Amino acid sequence: MSIKADDFVDITDVVCPVTFVKAKMSIEELENGQILGVKLNEGEPLLNVPRSFKDEGHKVIEVNDNGDGTFTVFVEKGGL
Repeated sequence: MSIKADDFVDITDVVCPVTFVKAKMSIEELENGQILGVKLNEGEPLLNVPRSFKDEGHKVIEVNDNGDGTFTVFVEKGGL
């Protein structure tokens, strides 16, 4: 299944905690039910960003390994 993201943000150039701040700003611009694709580095961002989205009531749909030390996380915006 190929997920079509409504918006996409690349946070591979920033470090925690700025990674989630940048991703959060992007998802806040979407409507509930829309999907944000987030490209991030493995390690701390991969551990923290999806968990932070879940904590805020969003749904992590899929995590794809890009094979180059980065991952793409697809998140559906939820309404709190």
